[in-house]
Amino acid sequence: MNIIFLLKIEDYMLPCLNKKFFGFECMGCGIQRAFSLLIQGEFIAAFKMYPGIYPLLSLLGFVLYTSFFKVKYSNKIIIVLATMTVLFIIGNYILKLINQT
Repeated sequence: MNIIFLLKIEDYMLPCLNKKFFGFECMGCGIQRAFSLLIQGEFIAAFKMYPGIYPLLSLLGFVLYTSFFKVKYSNKIIIVLATMTVLFIIGNYILKLINQT
């Protein structure tokens, strides 16, 4: 039953318009597939697909947690997590551009 649900999710993934029109991937390319792999339990494959998935999920999880519970220094923690997420995404994008040529 779970496999059927995942196949349907993959059928509705959005295409990358940047790649379609300009011929190269954007900074978000791979995040949908990485999330799908994460749901399937393929944690290493998800990281290889989109390395920013784990810092992004950590950031989103922490922001969601702080909306229900008060955390000391939450603003500083959010800034650190957001910075890590941005660095992972930009680093991944630069590596993709270097490996394309």
